[in-house]
Amino acid sequence: MKKYTLFLILLFGFLPFAFSQNDPLKIGVAGLHHGHVGWVLEANQRPDFEIVGIAEPNRELAERYAKQHGISMDIVFDTVEEMVEKTKPEAVTGFGATFHHLEIVRVCAPKGIHVMVEKPLAVSLEHATEMAALAEKHQIHLLTNYETSWYSSNEKANELLHSGQIGEVRKIVVRDGHRGPKQIGVGPEFLEWLTDPNLNGAGALMDFGCYGANLSTWLLDGLRPISVTAITQQLNPSDNPKVDDEATIILAYPNSQTIIEASWNWPIGRKDMEVYGQTGAIFADDGSHLRVRMAEGYSGFEEEKMDLPERKAPFDDPFSVLFAVVRGELQLEAFDPYSLENNLLVMEILQAAKESAASGKIVFLPKK
Repeated sequence: MKKYTLFLILLFGFLPFAFSQNDPLKIGVAGLHHGHVGWVLEANQRPDFEIVGIAEPNRELAERYAKQHGISMDIVFDTVEEMVEKTKPEAVTGFGATFHHLEIVRVCAPKGIHVMVEKPLAVSLEHATEMAALAEKHQIHLLTNYETSWYSSNEKANELLHSGQIGEVRKIVVRDGHRGPKQIGVGPEFLEWLTDPNLNGAGALMDFGCYGANLSTWLLDGLRPISVTAITQQLNPSDNPKVDDEATIILAYPNSQTIIEASWNWPIGRKDMEVYGQTGAIFADDGSHLRVRMAEGYSGFEEEKMDLPERKAPFDDPFSVLFAVVRGELQLEAFDPYSLENNLLVMEILQAAKESAASGKIVFLPKK
């Protein structure tokens, strides 16, 4: 009888924890002004997520998205403060202007609410540093989502590099961009802040330069660049009168270089990467296609092509990562693309890139 009683105590003692782990993650959405907000609104159809509140002062915009995704306007509020106070989310996703990311963390961190923002982490290193301090003080997770974090090609490239297959890395080249926000037809609410230097931090340099900085930091295990050199141009001033639309950033490391090509002038949209080692090269052509070339002689090579499946859960989807991290099922590895430590260094790199482009000089990062 005593054993049976002990069994019941253990069983019912663990049940609340089991149920809490399996309950949908209650999500708040801060802002609808980002073109990628559809990702989180679509996640509301999943059994593991429930959008409990949306903060968006633009009622017309909110009504459009609510109708499109079958969400009640009863959960739409004008401010983040009101939304979190009335709906008590476990986590909040930032899908508005990058400038507002700091405000989201200021509201959520003291309440113990975790935050995931769409890339980049912040508009400036100053904002990012305050966000990180708040996250650390209040012990919340602060994640940054990049589309390239889901790419199985990038995962495989990282694996092959660290296996030593192509030798020690010497150069990384990351190219990201498209024809430009206006040219590809982004919504007016997205275009307005994306081409505003205050709300976006810059133009193509921030919008697409962040990808290369994030991937380089991950591939090189958090190694800090010695210096950052950047050139920006405004090749299409009629579409982008306030910001750069072309940026090239060079990161100098002790034994390698990373070249980041961020552009709103590519004729064809792209997110690809090349990793060159001493004995071979890896080409991540898109999210699922990878080529490995092993050197033979002067210019010869043997090439292997890979058509890769999606990344395994939870890394096949950013919101699955958020769920797993918040619920304690996943601890991100050091300098993972989603991690705060990675994205703080990304912001150092982008801040230095802006300074370099403005001054025409190489900017040396402080040693830590």
